[in-house]
Order: sequence, then structure tokens, then C-alpha cells
Amino acid sequence: MLEKNEMIFGVRAVIEAIQAGKEIDKILVKKDIQSELSKELFACLKETFIPVQRVPVERINRITRKNHQGVVAFISSVTYQKTEDLVPFLFEEGKTPLFVMLDGITDVRNFGAIARTCECAGVDAIIIPAKNSVSVNADAMKTSAGALHTLPVCREQSLTHTIKYLKDCGFKIVAATEKGDYDYTKANYKDPVCIIMGAEDTGVPYEHLSLCDEWIKIPLMGRIESLNVSVAAGILIYEAVKQRGFAEENTTVPTF
Repeated sequence: MLEKNEMIFGVRAVIEAIQAGKEIDKILVKKDIQSELSKELFACLKETFIPVQRVPVERINRITRKNHQGVVAFISSVTYQKTEDLVPFLFEEGKTPLFVMLDGITDVRNFGAIARTCECAGVDAIIIPAKNSVSVNADAMKTSAGALHTLPVCREQSLTHTIKYLKDCGFKIVAATEKGDYDYTKANYKDPVCIIMGAEDTGVPYEHLSLCDEWIKIPLMGRIESLNVSVAAGILIYEAVKQRGFAEENTTVPTF
């Protein structure tokens, strides 16, 4: 039985893991790999959305000295869900979903901190892209203080497709950006909503901003020009919670 965060190395072993339906976070493949077995691996990967990175063999050697044959796979700590499966379920439960989409966030500690806030605030799911994103690894699990054991994480091949799908389902898409039109408190979070947070250095890409219903910003009154993304996410998430009304009988005092 595989333990959480275990690595699988060797071409045949990775192929078997994929065929067995293991939840694989990502696969590292040496750049110049050429073999009949590697062709079988790539054929197998065509049927999946598993992120694959071609890297120098030295990088793989730093990870393991065992006979990896130029291939290492990382088993995910959680089972990823699909947004298109989760949304109908939440509507059937009579919920007004609140999602947080992390667009290009790669810092594991920020991801874990955001997940912890999401779980405490009753957010229904976090959405991340399959590429150029954090992974749900041991560090993320630790930083989240266990939140990632219970909070659904949807990993999507195309955030553009996901945003369009959510809009078709009646979601309002709200982007946090320094280009925001108005203060975050002026947005309406009472309906089904997805809040998009971008990377601290680049923000939400314009191709996704252009699909959003509202661009909002958090006022900054000091000399520093930006907030840590996990702090910014917490501010927006709890504004949504406040607008939706606190269920006092279900709340507890958080511990830090």
C-alpha cells in the first residue's frame, strides 16, 4: 500500500500506477528519454491530465539514487475533484457555493494558509490549475493544519473553461486585482461566487480577468504596495462570510 507523498520511480512502475488510477500529482521525466517503454508511458499519459515536466537527469538524481530510469512520479496527498462534478452536488444540497480559485500561485505555504482559512470559513472548494500551480504535498498539508484533509480541491486542465462553466451555472466571478474598479466591500458575495486570487508578482492573467464579472481591490494605506496573497484571500473570504451572515450557533472561536 502506498503511503501519502510517496514517490514512484521507474517507467514500468509509473505506467502501472497510472493504469491503476493512482492520484498522481506530477511526473518528472528526463529530457532525452528514448525507449520503447517511455513511448508506452507517453501514450498512457495522453489519456490523463497529469502534469509532466521534462527535466535534466541531474534533478531526478537529486531526488533519488535508485534505478529511476529517468522517470519519477509523485503521489498526491489528496484525491482531486472536478468542478463539474462538485457544482451540481452542491446545488442539489441547497447550498449557495463559495469557491476560491488560485490562479498561478506556486508557494506551498501560501496555499496551505489559504486552504486553512477556506476550511474555517466554510468555503466549498479550492480550484487550482493542473500546470503552473502548487501541489498538495506534505508541506501544504502541514501548513493547512489539516484543512486539506477535508476541503475539496479541484484541479482543472483549463481555468478558462472552468470560469466559463461556472458562469453558465450562475456563478459570479470576482477577481482580486490592483486594477480593481472599486473596494472589495462593494462587491456582492451573497449569490454563488468564485473569488480568483492571482500570484503576488503577476496577478490574475488578463485572459482570465476578461472573463470576470467584477474586478475588486483591497485599499492599501501604507508604503508597501501589496499584501501577502494568503492575507488578501482571508480578507475577501471573510467579507463574503460577513455578507452571507454569520451562523452564530455553528461558529467556534478559531485557535492559532
